[in-house]
Amino acid sequence: MSRGFVKEDDQEEAPFIPARAVLPPGEINYVTPFGYEKLIKERSDLENDISNLDLEEGKERRHTMAILNGKLNLLNERILSSRILDPKEQPQEEVRFGALISFKFLTGEQQGVIKEFQIVGVDEANIKENKIAFVAPLAKALTGKKRAEIAEVFMAGKLQELEILSIKY
Repeated sequence: MSRGFVKEDDQEEAPFIPARAVLPPGEINYVTPFGYEKLIKERSDLENDISNLDLEEGKERRHTMAILNGKLNLLNERILSSRILDPKEQPQEEVRFGALISFKFLTGEQQGVIKEFQIVGVDEANIKENKIAFVAPLAKALTGKKRAEIAEVFMAGKLQELEILSIKY
């Protein structure tokens, strides 16, 4: 059919569904027990939003439902691929998934600065909460190290040296 016989209002654009946090191909979707609980709560909240959507039938409702259902599908895929790792079951003397690490910059502009981060799953990572994803370069550089060991990581365009001060689970 020619486009001349189609109303512009009948043409709905596919909704934009934001992607979830990036999990590199081939990586196992590790999550902490807390991170898994957050995913389950997020699913419950989305299902609640879908069942309580207060919009009349029409373009806006279809668009909103498509976004919510798209988010729910992505979330369900992430939940199904989750592998829970309890930080308490990790080797306590070295940096592993779930560890809360305190370290000091030995080089660079932040020399002497002490930072603390927890290594978590990609969906739980939040820099404002001092949680970094296990796939982040900093987490990879620290993983496997023990207290007082030096880790090297490429940050801010330079190779940085970090000393691990403490490891807690």
